[in-house]
Amino acid sequence: MEAEEIKRLIEAGLPECEARVSGDGTHFEAIVISPAFAGKSLVEQHRLVYDTLGDRMSGAIHALSIRPFTPEDWARSGQNT
Repeated sequence: MEAEEIKRLIEAGLPECEARVSGDGTHFEAIVISPAFAGKSLVEQHRLVYDTLGDRMSGAIHALSIRPFTPEDWARSGQNT
């Protein structure tokens, strides 16, 4: 699976979401910015992202590191360049 495909799936599954995904074909890192994360625990935020990928998490994707942000948290993080 390619990083661009994971990005597309996450963005399609979480409305108003922006995803930045990098990886080597089996191990990936995703920065995910979504208003859907507001008020949710880290576990709930990760579950929202995993749900967008479905059964690919047990097959095509070996490992995925998720860094979730609300748009406000992302703006404050200083990483939004």
